[in-house]
Formats: sequence, structure tokens, C-alpha cells
Amino acid sequence: MYLGIVTGTIVAARKAAGLEGKKLLLVQPVDEYGAAVGDVQAAVDTVQAGVGDHVYLVGSREAALALDPFFVPVDAAIVGIVDGLDVPPKQARA
Repeated sequence: MYLGIVTGTIVAARKAAGLEGKKLLLVQPVDEYGAAVGDVQAAVDTVQAGVGDHVYLVGSREAALALDPFFVPVDAAIVGIVDGLDVPPKQARA
């Protein structure tokens, strides 16, 4: 499970079986402080997230299991919208 910020939407005229009616979003993975980590990726939305939302995602097999029916061909699925994070501030290295 990892964090991300929704940066945009994807419009697809055709989708694989099992993805009909599912919203696809662009997500920038971030660390707990909101700094970007890795490349922007496509993710299927299971929780009605929108652009600008902080979300948490699952990847690989867990992403395929997040949809109904199971084992839809996806690599990332948004499974929650983050309401807040309680993270201690970064400490400077000595």
C-alpha cells in the first residue's frame, strides 16, 4: 500500500473486460511528507476520488483483487481517500 495524489483523469474509448464503467485516474506516488516518489501512473478508482485528492493505493495482485470481478488486468487501484496524516517533522541529519 502506498500514498499518492490524483493529478488527472484518463479517458478511454475501449477498456478490458471488467473495467467498463470504472474511472481511470493519473496518480503521482508521494512519500509521507508529500514529496513525489517515482513516475505518475494510471490507477483504477474504486472510491470516487477526484483530482487533488490524497489517496492510498494498492499494486500488483492486490490491485487486481480490489475490483469486482476479481483479477481485472490492472497494476494499481485506489482503495481509499486520505483525510489526514499525522507524521513527525523531518529531522535534519547531523
